[in-house]
Amino acid sequence: MIDFSIPAERAAERDRVRQFVIDKIVPFERDPRLTAQGLNDELRQELVELARAEKLLTVQASVELGGRGLTHVEQAVLYEAAGWSTLGPVAMNCAAPDEGNMFLLSKIADPEQTAKYLQPVIDGHQRSVFAMTEPGGAGSDPNQLTTEAVFDGENFTINGRKWLITGADGAKTWIIMARLAANPHLPEGPTLFITDGDTPGIVIERVMSTMDRNYVGGHAVVNFDNLVLPRESVLGETGQALRYAQLRLAPARLTHCMRWLGAAERAQSIAIDYAKTRTAFGKPIGEHQGVSFMLADNEIALHQCRLTIWHACWLMDQGEKARHESSIAKSFVSEELFKVTDRCVQVLGGIGISDETVVEMIFRDMRAFRLYDGPTEVHKYAIGRKILR
Repeated sequence: MIDFSIPAERAAERDRVRQFVIDKIVPFERDPRLTAQGLNDELRQELVELARAEKLLTVQASVELGGRGLTHVEQAVLYEAAGWSTLGPVAMNCAAPDEGNMFLLSKIADPEQTAKYLQPVIDGHQRSVFAMTEPGGAGSDPNQLTTEAVFDGENFTINGRKWLITGADGAKTWIIMARLAANPHLPEGPTLFITDGDTPGIVIERVMSTMDRNYVGGHAVVNFDNLVLPRESVLGETGQALRYAQLRLAPARLTHCMRWLGAAERAQSIAIDYAKTRTAFGKPIGEHQGVSFMLADNEIALHQCRLTIWHACWLMDQGEKARHESSIAKSFVSEELFKVTDRCVQVLGGIGISDETVVEMIFRDMRAFRLYDGPTEVHKYAIGRKILR
């Protein structure tokens, strides 16, 4: 049996989330604290408190950690509603990178690490970082990891350089990927470490100037300069970082898709309203076939994207890893939603490239989405290898 229905209780919550975002969050889209490098921590905290007051904060967390223990499909329904504003997921504490980091830590952190590093993120009191990407290539291909950790039997000393580290400026919970050098004490290889962002040796060189601006603190260049961490800073087992990264990335790809689907819907709604009222050559532009066909293509794409996301989520809810399906979803949805927002800009004409509406901001952010958690080409490469085996 195939059932595409949304239970009444979840549909009601979806509608409540959407209305919360429209009423309470959308007005902040022109707040000066939303800068060219993303929103600052003061604005984030204000948004988080609004969601907390509505009992909509970190709903995806397990019941034991204070959330509602949502399934992946349930997350898809609510994250899409939250994505109506790019600030919605920030307010509800289900935005990247925190959402993916919370998921990973909930799977591999020990009780002490959970209390110190995970629970404050779930509670909305601090942010987190996943420091993997490097200038030399480690990112989509983490095998190129050069940041090194040396273990002397008591402490690890980490040296290396990272960039495009989202939210690094001001984050407290840091997950760091480094290659553990051969030693007589522990298995070597890529390893995850967890520490506080104020630890000496973590040096934020600069925040990069990028075209997207929906993440708190932007994307930073970070140096690890003789960062010394104790043995208990290891996340999980040494040498297993790539396996843990995959554990994080499959659901994270999908949550990106969920949130940006909501943003694309917002752009479509703005384009539709404009097409109904803007006139040209004696009638509303929506009555011209060229415009109506673009809006129709958008509606088809939004529907296809939603079903693709739901299917991958359903597989994960059945206990499957769904790496293949999540790669399909990430590559397809990111490309299709970019086309949707591009057509919305076209329908809006001159105001589409201005900040008269949020479509221009959504368009820039959507372009970056084609790169987040693996560019389309890397996912297609993985899909191709899978089908040719």
